[in-house]
Amino acid sequence: MKVEELQSIWTEMSDELEKQKKLTHKIIMQMTQQRYTNQLTKIAKYEGIGAIFCFAIAIYILINFLKLDTWYLQLCGVFTLAFLLVMPALVLRSIRNMRRINIVEGSYTDNISAYTKARNQFLFLQRIGIGLAFVLMITTLPVAGKLLKGKDLFENNHLWYFYLPLMLIFLGIFSRWGYGKYKSITQSAEKILMETREN
Repeated sequence: MKVEELQSIWTEMSDELEKQKKLTHKIIMQMTQQRYTNQLTKIAKYEGIGAIFCFAIAIYILINFLKLDTWYLQLCGVFTLAFLLVMPALVLRSIRNMRRINIVEGSYTDNISAYTKARNQFLFLQRIGIGLAFVLMITTLPVAGKLLKGKDLFENNHLWYFYLPLMLIFLGIFSRWGYGKYKSITQSAEKILMETREN
């Protein structure tokens, strides 16, 4: 076999090996993209179900808004509606921004930068939501009392002494647990993104 033939075979094998390497890299990146998306799908499911629930309650309040016959009940109703409509929309948008990151096509630096920005926005909205949820609890109780039972809870002070502390405890525990879970999921997604630095 001549040297030229050997060089030709060697070049072909090198080209094939390079193609194989690129294909393997692409497959690894696609699998990483799938793992990353699956992590964020968990959050999207929880928040999607929550958003549907919030929108359904908001529609119910809107339909029955005229039953809120005092200025303070209407004020509570407006705050409750604003929270139930705006917060889920903002949170879903921030999740979409995290899920939109394309690991296969984007550079590592751009992906990490975009993810960090989207994750920080998502976690910030979660903290804002937790803070406003304590206010929501105070505004929702009178709205629910009026729409469901026809009672003005501002006139029945003894109910506040039972429901408010109970709801504060529940909300505090649930908020802390939920925020911790979301933080853990977003950290797992970030670790998956960081794996792409090696590839």
